[in-house]
Amino acid sequence: MARILLVEDDPRIVSFIRRGLQAEGHVIDTADTAARGLNMARENDYPLLILDRMLPDMDGAEICRQLRQERVGSRILMLTAKDTLGDKVGGLRAGADDYLTKPFSFDEFVARIEALLRRSAMQRHESRLQVSDLTLDPATRAVMRGGRAIELTPKEYALLRCLMENPGTVLSRSQLLNNVWGLAFDPGTKVVDVYVRYLRRKVDDGAAESLIHTARGTGYWIGQGSGSQDATAADS
Repeated sequence: MARILLVEDDPRIVSFIRRGLQAEGHVIDTADTAARGLNMARENDYPLLILDRMLPDMDGAEICRQLRQERVGSRILMLTAKDTLGDKVGGLRAGADDYLTKPFSFDEFVARIEALLRRSAMQRHESRLQVSDLTLDPATRAVMRGGRAIELTPKEYALLRCLMENPGTVLSRSQLLNNVWGLAFDPGTKVVDVYVRYLRRKVDDGAAESLIHTARGTGYWIGQGSGSQDATAADS
């Protein structure tokens, strides 16, 4: 059983989903506007949000962006009548974990919810990552260094987490492209180098010790040790 937030303005869909999920043993809270949904998501630790894309006061994708920027770690399933590839990609890039178009099969809907709830439960049991005085909490997405909160974009967070899950290990640009961006090829844009530069400014600037290092010609690694010369060269 899970407590789930449904943000949907169509009373018929709300009734249909509530009855179906209550029959599955879940507790359903509802909001019929984006503003109310945002407030409820911020105030309650929901493992899952079910979010309509087309709300009267805000696009559901914007809700996703705001929640992810605030490090709300709830899984998000977006429901929408928008079914183009561009719509789906936009929703996922905004921070949704899954995207289901209306009308939908209730059996498929329940299966996707169960999968997202399993992922949420696994995330909540993950251990906090720590390298020196830098910590990352997967459950809350909070990043701290020496008691200082560090604000990261979703992609910066994903890159830092990938590095911190492999402390002291050099990760090649190809590995980082695959693990963080989901790319099996190098687009030739130096996107990894650009985002590592962003991370350095937020994580290492002002610190007594640099933690993000460059292995020249190979990739990047995180940990205590020498590497400031390489990092400077990579940024130049």
